[in-house]
Amino acid sequence: MTVETLVREEFIEGGLEGEAPRSIQWSSVFAGALAAGAMSFILIGFGVAVGLGVSSASPTWRDASAALALLSGLYLIIQAIISFGFGGYIAGRTTRPAPTLATIEDDGERRDGLHGLTAWALAVLAGAALLALLGAAAIDRSPLRSSASNMSAAEPMLSYELDKLFRAPRRAPNVDLREARAEAGRILLTSSSHSGVGTDDRAYLVQQVAGLTGLQAPDAERRVDALIADARTAINRARRNSIIVAFSVAAATLIGAAVAWAAAVAGGRHRDGEPLPNWMASSNRFHRNLRAMPVP
Repeated sequence: MTVETLVREEFIEGGLEGEAPRSIQWSSVFAGALAAGAMSFILIGFGVAVGLGVSSASPTWRDASAALALLSGLYLIIQAIISFGFGGYIAGRTTRPAPTLATIEDDGERRDGLHGLTAWALAVLAGAALLALLGAAAIDRSPLRSSASNMSAAEPMLSYELDKLFRAPRRAPNVDLREARAEAGRILLTSSSHSGVGTDDRAYLVQQVAGLTGLQAPDAERRVDALIADARTAINRARRNSIIVAFSVAAATLIGAAVAWAAAVAGGRHRDGEPLPNWMASSNRFHRNLRAMPVP
């Protein structure tokens, strides 16, 4: 036997040739992340098209029921399972097989699962970065940015209530209501607090409405009281829907991690032409038979 053959056999037995396949294969990770992102975009677009959403500028859509918010959250979880499952399977299926010197069956599953989990993390970070960029671009191009000093946080959410508050059949031309709307919006935001709108703030709103709309004091008081109640209801519904959606997004993300791991393991088993692992094929078995290391 030549010296080159002996050196090569020592390298193989020492595991030097088997070290590279144990590292993360980023081509498979990127492929899985791209597949997951593409599938998620398709499913979310389909959900928005059929009305499974709770975010809209329309006052009627803003008042969506809790059932619609729950249904939208459930759809987010389902699309995460499908998307991350698809991406994890692609990552596991395209990963190069583990070296033949693997000691136990769990090593191959763990290796494929880590590729699926890494693809999941990359897809989540890419989606978050894309949403941040789109949100920043939308804010920067918004026409409301130029008049930010005269705006309040209540304007996007309570714009309909503010329109009704200062609605008048006749108004002098060139009357600027931006400062009055911003101040009234900040007052209406306090309607959802424990103490509600204070007496002084209510009296000030009545005075402002009467002066800007020409209403009599009793009519202005009734309008202010009605709009305070409407603002409290709108804020509570928006808060409830935001909590449901935020919880659904967090749950979908966590479930997607587990699904990506399992799908990557399944993809790796299909790549090697082997059946699914015991913990997938038999849910009543809580242990796996370890494959012994081959004796040279």
